[in-house]
Amino acid sequence: MEVKPVEDLPIRATPDDLASVNLADPQTFADYDLTEFWRTLRANRPLYRHPAVGNSPGFWVLSRYADIVDLYRDNTTFTSERGNVLITLLGDGDSAAGKMVPVTDGQRHKELRNVLLKAFSPRVLSRIGEHVRRTTRTLLAEAIDRGEGDFALDVASKIPMATICDLLGVPGQDREYMLSLTKSAISSDDQGEYSEAADAARNEILQYFVGMVEERRAAPRDDVVSVLAGSTIDGEFLSEDEIVLNCYSLILGGDATSRLAMIDAVHSFGANPDQWASFKRGDVSVKPATEEVLRWASPTMHFGRTAVRDVEIHGTRIKKGEVVTVWNVSGNRDESVFADPDRFLIDRSPNKHIAFGHGPHFCIGAYLARLEISEMLLALRDFTAGFEIVGPVQRIYSNLLTGISSLPVRFEPVSAELEELVL
Repeated sequence: MEVKPVEDLPIRATPDDLASVNLADPQTFADYDLTEFWRTLRANRPLYRHPAVGNSPGFWVLSRYADIVDLYRDNTTFTSERGNVLITLLGDGDSAAGKMVPVTDGQRHKELRNVLLKAFSPRVLSRIGEHVRRTTRTLLAEAIDRGEGDFALDVASKIPMATICDLLGVPGQDREYMLSLTKSAISSDDQGEYSEAADAARNEILQYFVGMVEERRAAPRDDVVSVLAGSTIDGEFLSEDEIVLNCYSLILGGDATSRLAMIDAVHSFGANPDQWASFKRGDVSVKPATEEVLRWASPTMHFGRTAVRDVEIHGTRIKKGEVVTVWNVSGNRDESVFADPDRFLIDRSPNKHIAFGHGPHFCIGAYLARLEISEMLLALRDFTAGFEIVGPVQRIYSNLLTGISSLPVRFEPVSAELEELVL
């Protein structure tokens, strides 16, 4: 059986009037295909002033790859400490500033990041690879044996969460609960409950880790929470807030990118049967395929910074205190960097995508995400002869993340003899 493509539910093209596109509203991404919007900005408005909408102030938008990379590198002209995503940048700021790595700059950022890197040491990660492989192959083999199911819920949702929970020391019985919270904290399957559920989920995650920190300080274990609880900077132990907030950041970041990229990989192979056939035959190795999955999916659509002094970009003055957003989802389709950028091509080379950001705030979990996606692709190649997307594709509701929450798939297994060889 070959991969059989399926069309997504209809989505409207971007309105001709750029100002009518509200990037701060999750509904925009639910209603519109913004491909042409981003193409127009890259060509004609590389620095675009997004208008104020209602009580939401205006902000600047960078859409070209080079401009995005330049801003990511510049942590002296721009700061993350007033928020790094639209919900905080356009609101009251981020209460975790100076405590959580993504919203901390300068020397404290370096020190906190080094503590986290210690928690993700080669010794720790060396024992993770085989566990990821075993978990992935078990979950996918079970899904293929069932013949039909929801790949997003049955497989992709469980792999990253199992990995990051293993690292953090979250017990098995709490993982479904944590998955439901992380999914609600930064996106939703139901637009009607988006903001209310997000606030409640964020608070519950923080309270959960408050309890874990107390336990680990009393009885340390071999996990990241224990490493953070026992770490010092300049002779001072990390505060409870610093530990809890960075655990919160790790579990959200450790889940979303990998999960959404895995789901998108199956969806993209379904839409591009020639690419699946090439991968299935072994014409293309897993490494370039993984990088193209990340570029194409670009699960985290944007990040942002605040100017700490006046600066000029493309001949326009950005004033101190103004918000500048960078859109990975556009930069990863920049025609000046990627040949034929609107095609999913698993042999793409070079492929210097920015799915993990760039510069001082480059994603700490990039290695894990690549490992998880690679193992899923290898298991898919080894265990299924083909697959068919058999139902409507449901997308998440968010202005930060993009991806799919439900992907019904029917699998055809490989022969039983071959499955025994690859398990």
